Amino acid sequence: MQESSRTLPEASRIGVLTASVLLAFSLTRILPAPEFTMSLQLPGFYFGIPLTFGLGMTVLAAGLTATGMDWLLRSHPGLLGTSTLEHWLLPTLTTLVVGSTLNLIPALSVWWFGFGVSALLLLLVFVAEYVVVEISASQYPIARAGLTALAYALFFILAIFLRLAGARLIVMAPVLFLSAGLIALRILHLDGTDRWDFPWAAGIGLVCAQIGAGLHYWPIHPIQLGLILTGALYALTTLSVNVTDGIPLRRASLGPGIILAVTWTVSVFLR
Repeated sequence: MQESSRTLPEASRIGVLTASVLLAFSLTRILPAPEFTMSLQLPGFYFGIPLTFGLGMTVLAAGLTATGMDWLLRSHPGLLGTSTLEHWLLPTLTTLVVGSTLNLIPALSVWWFGFGVSALLLLLVFVAEYVVVEISASQYPIARAGLTALAYALFFILAIFLRLAGARLIVMAPVLFLSAGLIALRILHLDGTDRWDFPWAAGIGLVCAQIGAGLHYWPIHPIQLGLILTGALYALTTLSVNVTDGIPLRRASLGPGIILAVTWTVSVFLR
């Protein structure tokens, strides 16, 4: 009981944080607002970004998540005054992805279902990030596995969202690069060592962005795009872990290669 109380967040704090983020999501449904378009017109080039109330509230919720995670983690006895920045990445990305996805759902019944799933995802990522502050915690392996699975699921949802939203290539490529890079960086840092693999993360982000850019104009289903990109992210991240652990390249690439082949094969036959 003592260990659980030491490694799990206070119910009051996590409740306030989750409710605050969900309130921002609900306001986008209750208070509809007109849409504005920020445009840039150059010779032979037009670029426009629709600015909506939902987008503004999603960004606000992401900022609230980052500050709220810092507030939540400050109550952890094992923090010892260290920076909480690394623990903001996945919660903030979770808020951005689920908030943006909710803004695309027109049907109210489906929106409420997505709202409930979003609440569960936020609660899980908040608790897991709190637990992994202390590597010696008994729940650390479970929290690490949960964060890793959630990170890949978020990237899968993000790829589908970009396709459904009709994001232009100039928007899609940077978003894929940043999200894939940050997710890979966080997953690689969860190995328990105080090491940030920025070169690997940047390379993984670049490859995922290039694959997404190459498939941008192909007539493929959003789920196909999600499988292809998520398979590439998983394979490259796992490969980097194996190589960093000193495993020979041929053995290190065997598992990631199988996963990549399976996900891409499934995506080909998916219609």
